[in-house]
Amino acid sequence: MTKAVTFPLVDHEQLAVDTIRVLAIDAVQRADSGHPGMPMGMADIAAVLWGRHLTVDPDVPQWPNRDRFVLSNGHGSMLLYALLHLSGFEVTMDDIRSFRQLGSITPGHPEREPHLGIETTTGPLGQGFGTAVGMAMAEAHLRAVFGPDLVDHRTFVFAGDGDLMEGVSSEAASLAGRLGLGKLICLYDDNEISIGGNTVVTFTEDVPSRFAAMGWHTLDVDGHDRPAVDEAVVTALGDPRPSLVSCHTKIAFGAPTLEGSAKSHGSPLGEKEIAGFKERIGWTLPPFTVPEEVYRYFHTAMDRGRAARDAWEHRRGSVDAATAAKWEAYFDPKPPRVGRLDYAVGSSVETRKASGKAINLLAAQLPGLVGGSADLEPSTNTLIEATPDFQDDPLGRNFRFGVREHAMGAAVNGLAIHGGLRPFGATFFVFSDYLRPAIRLAALMSAPSIFVLTHDSVFLGEDGPTHQPVEHLAALRAMPGLWVIRPADAGETAEAWEVAIARTDGPTALVLTRQAVPVLERSGTEGMVRRGGYVLRPGSDAVLVATGSEVAVGVAAADRLEAEGVSLRVVSLPCWEAFFSQDAGYRAAVLGPGLPVASLEAGATFGWERIVGDGGLSIGIDRFGASAPYQHLATEFGFTPDRVAARLLEWLGSR
Repeated sequence: MTKAVTFPLVDHEQLAVDTIRVLAIDAVQRADSGHPGMPMGMADIAAVLWGRHLTVDPDVPQWPNRDRFVLSNGHGSMLLYALLHLSGFEVTMDDIRSFRQLGSITPGHPEREPHLGIETTTGPLGQGFGTAVGMAMAEAHLRAVFGPDLVDHRTFVFAGDGDLMEGVSSEAASLAGRLGLGKLICLYDDNEISIGGNTVVTFTEDVPSRFAAMGWHTLDVDGHDRPAVDEAVVTALGDPRPSLVSCHTKIAFGAPTLEGSAKSHGSPLGEKEIAGFKERIGWTLPPFTVPEEVYRYFHTAMDRGRAARDAWEHRRGSVDAATAAKWEAYFDPKPPRVGRLDYAVGSSVETRKASGKAINLLAAQLPGLVGGSADLEPSTNTLIEATPDFQDDPLGRNFRFGVREHAMGAAVNGLAIHGGLRPFGATFFVFSDYLRPAIRLAALMSAPSIFVLTHDSVFLGEDGPTHQPVEHLAALRAMPGLWVIRPADAGETAEAWEVAIARTDGPTALVLTRQAVPVLERSGTEGMVRRGGYVLRPGSDAVLVATGSEVAVGVAAADRLEAEGVSLRVVSLPCWEAFFSQDAGYRAAVLGPGLPVASLEAGATFGWERIVGDGGLSIGIDRFGASAPYQHLATEFGFTPDRVAARLLEWLGSR
């Protein structure tokens, strides 16, 4: 239990500000690691926002209608931890003392723990800003669905110069301006300092004018003038546009020699500087001691959220049966089913088109399914039918993200972790490179984001190697926590969507073809995508493991080898992650104990040694593609049934 002492000051807000600064610099000094300058510089802004405006409840941190607070400049994490501790969230003084230590809940950058009041994982600059845009989109949509009695909250985001230098923030700001997200407010720590020194060397643009050009309401204040900051927040809350409040601050405000210096950005201040700061503000208490008035100040501030939550729960409990059922359909839905798609065995269909049909079958059962693409709706087949576009009507379930993969990924994460919605974002697979930071954060957060990635191989054809993914499957499979599903046909695609929707503990990437592929005979193997891999065609001499469009090629090759007296087992392996989560006995039964194993995939062979083992064969593409019709590319790269059968015969003969 932290010892509380009486401090002889009347101005409790100033005392609160001083306490935030002292906790931050003491924790960084104790850890001998961290970023003290930003918490010192933004403490005034934080005290105004948390003390006078933010509506949260530390007793019930995850109540749905709370305000969302995002610390996009996450290197200043001690600012957030200090605020959470002082406000009564489950962040103890021992947690503050354990800042940046192994196993602590106060790591170097905030990691999503909503039960502690940490809404999202931040650190890569700009990602938190983009995630906040997604949260504001979720609020706007759900407010349109349920009305302001049940959904009516704000999204506040702190951001620094680095956040606004990164391209993702420009993409996300442009999107937010177009959508008119008036409940999104960014408090910009304009301290003109980055790691390399004064921002004059790299960042001299007029940021408010840039945001104004993107449809934002902008204000400009002294970030250490708390009444001015308060007035700016009040004004921002009254404007129908998203707001950027540029707060001019000094990094390490109050430090005797390091105020305004880049040296205070990412290193402890040092004992002498800390002593000088504490002497300047008249602080005589031991480290990690908080005046009772400060706890009382923040407790009183949190009473605002407690009262709001009580009133909300009363309204929520008073709704009619139809509204209650609708709320449950969004916030606690039953897993929907796609079932069988009406494609005949032997017909051919692009898995992207099968995916589009699956999306609409799911959307009819799951009202919280929303999504869009990076200006590629006709190509990715991701439009939800019979619903407007969100930018035209907030009830709309189609989000037009524009050519903004960076922002789309971050916004999808914000939509996913807000609650009440199951969002997806779509683009060509090769542009998952632009999505990768957001996909990685989704995996770190265990966020149930869904990424629809079409045009999945060199077989997209004439657009050529700039648009043909080669190394991308291997790259995404290397990411912990992400499930990558590359279905073989329409039936597997329907099942892949069911797996993705049922997954609530991490993100899923659905990797789909541009070209038509045969609908396979899968009698007796329906539902096996959830297990990651299964035997599609029995065989006793050797095993061929394939994914996606190459599964049908493998089946045809097996037919040819049968005429040569070779019994080839064909295994479809749509999802490595699901397969490796199965027990060893199941995996061995699928791959065949003692049988030689080969793989077939139109992508880099990197990683396939996990499947084929020593002496196995990996048939793939370890070079960039070429511009040509996909049928010609199949011949060129050896992905026809005849070429695959010949390659397998040669390999088996060499054994």
